[in-house]
Amino acid sequence: MSGSFEILSPAVWHENPQGVPCSDRYGDVYHSDAGALAQARHVFLGGNRLPSRWQGRSAFTICETGFGLGQNFLATWQAWCDDTDRCARLHYVAFEAHPFALPDLQRAWLGLPPPMRPLAEELGEHWPALLPGVHRIELAGGAVTLTLAFGRIERLARQVQAWVDAFYLDGFAPRVNPAMWSPHVFGQMRRLAVAGATAASWCAAGQVRRDLRDAGFLVSRAPGFASKRDMTVAVLRPGLGQSPPVAMGQVAVIGAGLAGAGVAQALALRGADVEIWDPAPGTGPSQTPSGGAALVPALSPDDDTRSRLSRVGLERAWARWMTLASGARPSACGALVCAQTPDQADLQRRALGRLQFPDTWVDRLEADAAQERSGVTLPWGGLWFPEALQVSLEGLLQALGTGRGIRRRAQRIEGLRRGLEGWELLDAGGRVLQVAGQVVLANAREAGPLLARAASPRALWPVLSGVTAIAGQLSLYPVLGGGGGQVPRCILAGNGYCLPPQNGWGVAGSTYRLAAQDCLADTAGHEDILARLAGWLPQGAIPWLGQGEPMAWAGWRAATRDHLPIVGQVPGMDGLWLACAYGSRGLSWSALAGDLIAAQIYGEPLPLERELIHRIRVR
Repeated sequence: MSGSFEILSPAVWHENPQGVPCSDRYGDVYHSDAGALAQARHVFLGGNRLPSRWQGRSAFTICETGFGLGQNFLATWQAWCDDTDRCARLHYVAFEAHPFALPDLQRAWLGLPPPMRPLAEELGEHWPALLPGVHRIELAGGAVTLTLAFGRIERLARQVQAWVDAFYLDGFAPRVNPAMWSPHVFGQMRRLAVAGATAASWCAAGQVRRDLRDAGFLVSRAPGFASKRDMTVAVLRPGLGQSPPVAMGQVAVIGAGLAGAGVAQALALRGADVEIWDPAPGTGPSQTPSGGAALVPALSPDDDTRSRLSRVGLERAWARWMTLASGARPSACGALVCAQTPDQADLQRRALGRLQFPDTWVDRLEADAAQERSGVTLPWGGLWFPEALQVSLEGLLQALGTGRGIRRRAQRIEGLRRGLEGWELLDAGGRVLQVAGQVVLANAREAGPLLARAASPRALWPVLSGVTAIAGQLSLYPVLGGGGGQVPRCILAGNGYCLPPQNGWGVAGSTYRLAAQDCLADTAGHEDILARLAGWLPQGAIPWLGQGEPMAWAGWRAATRDHLPIVGQVPGMDGLWLACAYGSRGLSWSALAGDLIAAQIYGEPLPLERELIHRIRVR
C-alpha cells in the first residue's frame, strides 16, 4: 500500500433509546437530544457570530471537524439562504472519517423543516461515492461549495488547504475520540486560519481549551446549549493568520486544447475575464475525432498517485461537463478494463479485495457478466467503472472554450515579459498583445520553451525540461446499422481500447510513437492498433473492427517521465501558471487542473490533497 492509503470505514445507522442517532463505534451521539438544528444555530452559527460576519463579503469559508449527518452544514446553508446580505460565495470544508451512505443520510433528514428539505435533496443528488480523499460538491448554482475530506482527520488535517474564517469543532467527545481534539489538529487549524478567524464548540473540556490556547487562539466560555452549562468560543490571536489570495486583472490562457479549455471554463465560471490565445482558428473534425476519446480512471493495488488523481479527475469532469448541452456532454456509458490473462484477472480480484472500494464505483465482472454488459465475449472479464465517460472532443472543446466571459484570439504567443501592470504577452516582433494579471501556459510541448524564454537562466525544472512529444494515431471505422453497430455497448480498455460507435463511426486506439519526427496517420498505425486489440479481444467479437478502409486521426501527446501532469504556479513568478504534459490522460486532468488553478487564484478550498498537489507541481 502507498503510505497515504487508508481503507474507508463508513458509518452504520444506529439510534439510542431516545431515538437520537449514535455511533456504536464511539459510543456517543451525533447531536444533543434537544435537536441537531437548534444546536447548530446556538453553538456553531451563534458561537462564530454568523451570519453577521459573512455579510457583505465576496466569499466566506467555514471548516467543520466532523460532518456526521450534515445537519450543521444544512443549518448553515439555510441561514445563508435566509440572509439578504449574505456573502456572494459560501465555502464549507468538512472532515469525516466514517461517512454515511446516502440512504442513512436521507433517513436522518426525514424530520427536517420544509424550507430545508430542498437543500437536503440537492445535497443528496450530489453525494459522492464513499472513497477516501477530497470530494468537491457545488450547490446553489456554484455559489455554495462543500469540500468533504473522507478519512482520518489526523492525516487529512494536514492535507487540506483552505483560507478559513470560522471553525465548527464538532466531533465525538474527547474521552472517546481524542484524535479529533488533539494539539496536532488544532495546529493545522491555525495553519488554515485567516486573520480574525473564530472557532466554536459545544465541548468545554479544560484540556481542549488549553490546547486551543497553545495553538494560538484566545479562548473563552459562553453559555452552552440545552443541558450544557458552558461551550467554548475562540478567536485567533492578533498578528496570526494567513492572507487569502486576491484575484487581480484579466486572465490569459495560452493554448486551446483540453488543458487550456479546462482552465478557461473553470475561471470563467468564477467570473473571470478570460482570453484564450491559440494560433488555430478553432476546433473541428480535422483536429479532433468525434466520439473518439474516453475518460477511464486508473486503479492500482496500492492506490498510487495516478489512481488517486484520476479519481478526482473523473469526479470533476462529471461536475463540469455533464451539464453541458447535447453534443458537448459526454456519454456515461461506463468502461470495462479487461483482463488479458487469467493471472491478470486474479490480480484485479485481489486489488479490489485490498482496496475495498464501493462496488457502485468499481466492480469486478466475470466473463458472463462482462459479456452481458458489453455485448462482447471477454474470456477473463474485467473491472467495471460505471461512471467512465465517452467524449466527443470536438463538441467538448467548443463548449468549454466559448462560454460566457471567454474570448478566443487566433494568434501565437512567442514571448512573456513581466511589466509594471502584469504579464505582457508578446508576438514574434515583441509587440505587446495583452497585459494580464494571471497567465496560464496550457500549450502542451510548447509550454516549457515559452516559460524558459521568460524565466531566469538559473531556473531548474528537470521534469518540465524533459517533457517528451509522443505521436499517436486512432482508427475510425464506418459502422453500418444492425446488431454489429451496437457493440461494444461500453468502453473496452486493455492493451489499446475500443469505443461504442457514435455518429456512424467506431473508434479504436491507439499508437505511441516515441522520437517521431512527424505526426502522421498511416497503414502501419492501423495494423499496430489491430495487433494490440487482438491480444485480448476474440477474433470477430466486434464485427466492424478491422473491416473496410478506416479513416485516421493523428496527434501529439506531451508527457513527463513520471507520467504525471505539470500543474501549478511557477515558483518565483507570481501570476504565472502551468497546465501541461497531460500525456494520454488529457481528459482525466482537464477539469481537475482547471478547478485547482482557479481555486488557488480565488482563495477557495482546494479540490485536492496537498501531497498530490506537490507531486504535480512545476518540477
